[in-house]
Amino acid sequence: MTNLFKITGTVTLKKGAGRQLKSGGMWVYDNEIDTFSETVEDGGLIELHDFDDYFMGIGFVNRRSKITVRMLSRHEGEINEEFIKQRVKDAVSYRMDTVDTSSCRLIFGEADFLPGIVIDKFSDVLVVESLALGIDRFKQLIVDDLKEILKEYGMPIRGVYERSDAKVRQLEGMERVKGFIGEEFDTKVEIVENGVHYMVDVVNGQKTGFFLDQKYNRLAMQRICKGKRVLDCFTHMGTFALNAGIAGALDVTGLDISEYAVSQATENARRNGLEDTVHFRCANVLDELPRLAAVGEKYDVVILDPPAFTKSREATKNAIKGYREINMKGLKLVKDGGYLATCSCSHFMTQELLAKTVKEAAKAMHKRLRQVEFRTQAPDHPILWANSANVPESYYLKFFIFQVVDEK
Repeated sequence: MTNLFKITGTVTLKKGAGRQLKSGGMWVYDNEIDTFSETVEDGGLIELHDFDDYFMGIGFVNRRSKITVRMLSRHEGEINEEFIKQRVKDAVSYRMDTVDTSSCRLIFGEADFLPGIVIDKFSDVLVVESLALGIDRFKQLIVDDLKEILKEYGMPIRGVYERSDAKVRQLEGMERVKGFIGEEFDTKVEIVENGVHYMVDVVNGQKTGFFLDQKYNRLAMQRICKGKRVLDCFTHMGTFALNAGIAGALDVTGLDISEYAVSQATENARRNGLEDTVHFRCANVLDELPRLAAVGEKYDVVILDPPAFTKSREATKNAIKGYREINMKGLKLVKDGGYLATCSCSHFMTQELLAKTVKEAAKAMHKRLRQVEFRTQAPDHPILWANSANVPESYYLKFFIFQVVDEK
């Protein structure tokens, strides 16, 4: 274990580089670095120095990645087992204070000062996503610490599954990995969120198996959906649709392009005794919304929860067109006085940009919007603030609820 904590060398910044880091960021990019000392090992710990040799902190290094250094500490001092355990303790303690911990995100990478690792808890199962070479070496230690700490809180864990199968691992020079950490177990896990029961498939579900970040946004929609006719677009496992159903919606339709997602959602409706009011069908939302409008369909509530239309700054312009188009199509189906819930899960689609895009869509459809609420991701996905901007990727989910009225 001692080699794990060895400082392998020094990385020195170019003069004038590291502006994001100096403003509270957690990353150093390849083009900001002047020199590596000869002893530096990829995946190992290094000291980061400014151009004038001023100590800036300790982090993981990986010369194969554009994000070459991920910061672990701003202070001089030993990184050891106790250091890591304290970070894990702090992450769990924060969730105990802020969210329902029956199912939640326990570790959110940089926002929990454990860069590159995400761990979700679904009932008594942990799902791990490790995306950086340095933190990957600490993965087993972090999992063991987490299991021990949760046991102390009376939450024993029966199994751990790894879903480090995202393409981004290849940018780190790492293979995509998927499988059990420790003993095998039944990977179908039943969870309860906002009173809704789901069967989560941690092996085949998207990302870690279930999107926990919208938990309280789904809850916020329950009040609005009671007694209403609801259309849930990009429904995935039927989460918004089922929250509407359990709140007493009259009729709910969920649309998704994935047959697997629709079968999961349909099974979840049966699990909650909602099969008479909540229905799902496989459809391309972009094609289906104009078809529904053409036959004169109208809904009290339309929910738009699309996948990220942009995962890079360069693709943002095209993404804006996509968000504008989907919101125009959604607005056309909302009754006068009905409600639109619309969101973006892209870090690059800022709150201001999404608001501007939705405003343009409403203008094009001759609708007026009255903002009911603006929300972000659940508190178990904390947004880490920095002096210049939020730490990259930690603030990504923007969620608007509007009342939609015809122009008066």
